[in-house]
Amino acid sequence: MTDNVSLVIVSHSGDVARGAADMVREMVGEEINVAHCGGNADGGLGTDVAAIMAAIKSVYTQKGVAILVDLGGAETNSEMAIEMLPDGFADHIVICNAPIVEGAVMAGTEAAGGSSLTAVQETAEETSL
Repeated sequence: MTDNVSLVIVSHSGDVARGAADMVREMVGEEINVAHCGGNADGGLGTDVAAIMAAIKSVYTQKGVAILVDLGGAETNSEMAIEMLPDGFADHIVICNAPIVEGAVMAGTEAAGGSSLTAVQETAEETSL
């Protein structure tokens, strides 16, 4: 577990989430923690609040967690997951308005350099301009 900002990738597809996380790990290395979750509880397309919470907890650090999502439902469920976490967690978590793959790679690169959560979010979101 590193002390840098961590990433969580949330997709309606488990394959997309896993692939984006693998891409970040391959391009950025082990300098950051990356978790992913995708699909609903039945294994179909969708997102699962409990899985998102578990992913966040698995990589959470005081430096923060940047979440990248693929569609509106993933964002809504990520917001719900954040609200259900223990007190204080939400202060260190952001949802990035960025493309899931490119945003995750750019956010991961920024985080690997030891940047703040705000800088990581800004870097990810610059990819959507």
